[in-house]
Amino acid sequence: MNKQTGFTLIELVAVLVILALLGAMAVPRFVDVQTEALTAAQNGSSNAVKSAHAMAIAALKRYPTVTELGDYVGGPAVTPVAGGIQVTIDGTAYTVPTYTDVTCGSQTTAVGDTVACVGNI
Repeated sequence: MNKQTGFTLIELVAVLVILALLGAMAVPRFVDVQTEALTAAQNGSSNAVKSAHAMAIAALKRYPTVTELGDYVGGPAVTPVAGGIQVTIDGTAYTVPTYTDVTCGSQTTAVGDTVACVGNI
């Protein structure tokens, strides 16, 4: 006799439902990972500028200008701009703000301004 073997329609539908549920649970996790990665990159860039600021003060024995600070940060994705240091993360430009006073109250307005404090993106 010809007994056919294989999966029934109900079994196939059950597998598809299970896969859909697993996919629905996994997608939000990947969205969160992308956001967390961007936040980590922004924090890393801010901390790199802060470290460069400390190195510039040690080397120059004074507060650096925005342009000098940009040189200490270095890299092709870093540009000194009025108001801070512009860094490019994944094709998008973000500005790490720089300030002329140690309380981080007065933002720099030109690349020749002295940087006494560095903020966060």
